[in-house]
Amino acid sequence: MVKRRHILFIVENNPVPFDRRVWHEACSARDFGYEVSVICPADRRSYDHRRLIDGIRIYRHPCPIEGLNRWAMVLEYLNAFFWEFLLAAGLFLKRPFSLIHGANPPDHVFLIASPFKLAGVKYVFDHHDLTPETYVAKYGEKSLVYRILLWIERLSFKTANIVISTNESYKEVALKRGGKSDRDVVVVRNGPDISMVPSALPRPELRGEFRHLIGYVGVIGKQDGIENLLSVADYIVNQKRRLDIKFAVVGTGPNLKNLIRDAQAMALDRYVHFFGFVPEKLLLEILSASDICVNPEFRNEFTDRSTMIKIMEYMALKKPIVQFRTMEGEFTAGDAAISIKDNDIVQFAEAILDLLEDPARRARMGEVGRQRIEGQLSWPIQAEKLRAVYDRIIPGR
Repeated sequence: MVKRRHILFIVENNPVPFDRRVWHEACSARDFGYEVSVICPADRRSYDHRRLIDGIRIYRHPCPIEGLNRWAMVLEYLNAFFWEFLLAAGLFLKRPFSLIHGANPPDHVFLIASPFKLAGVKYVFDHHDLTPETYVAKYGEKSLVYRILLWIERLSFKTANIVISTNESYKEVALKRGGKSDRDVVVVRNGPDISMVPSALPRPELRGEFRHLIGYVGVIGKQDGIENLLSVADYIVNQKRRLDIKFAVVGTGPNLKNLIRDAQAMALDRYVHFFGFVPEKLLLEILSASDICVNPEFRNEFTDRSTMIKIMEYMALKKPIVQFRTMEGEFTAGDAAISIKDNDIVQFAEAILDLLEDPARRARMGEVGRQRIEGQLSWPIQAEKLRAVYDRIIPGR
């Protein structure tokens, strides 16, 4: 007999609690009264190997290979699959769970969930990313691999009892590409929990001798647009000769070393500071000290339909935003952002310069963003939709 009220989260893309969305979901499930366990990769950035955090059991698996190219990515995911299945099977024997909540990328968790479904376990597919479109954004091709990823995605949708989509665009993918019924797809947006965002006073010393600070936080990968930010900085610093502006890039990822080298080659190493991974307090201090926050990812098939968590973190901190125009980006930020069309680097840079000269407009945009978070997009609002999913799918509730 499967023990009720125990949910197992499986995530490969990021460790918890650093994966904000999964951690919010896990904490909410705990608050709803469920026992919660999480399987995730070990974190290279931290030596925190606690098995119990805030009442949530965490089972970390080795991650010796990082997907810096296609073959390394295949090996990384095979390693993750092996450990995830092994840990899930061991956990099920000791503490049976009634629901697997699997987050992508990659889209392989359905393979782990399938045998447990024979024992009555339900499967929720938490659709974080469009894996086929992410592949195209990284490698610029719709090859055999792309078609295989579409096939795996369809199997993920088919196996899931319920699909959780991060926005309406992803829901449309689940309905059209995945063949799910409208009843079995629920939109639970990414949103910061304002009550959990500690206040952080800006530290002027983070600017150094610079008058202005431009902030960015995110993963430093091939598809994340930091090379676009370097192009923007090159235009502002080397062409417009604005030597009073510093760019703060917070985050780590497989492309970090290459971008540091590129910044040096462009004579930008004095103006673009790569902080790498930093503790949350310092992250908030950097963003709080920033005049403007940016999302430099070009519009493409992936970004047009994806909701970037960083945008809502900027909004929660009342920061005006400059971004390239995407459908979901415009919906999320509204008037809190200036959205640049046609992936135009020069327009992006000029928007930053214009906004720096208009502090009143920056303040208005920051207030608009915060109000949108508080009124529509904050995590407590989204968590009630998650509660409805669990109450519906877990027997005995």
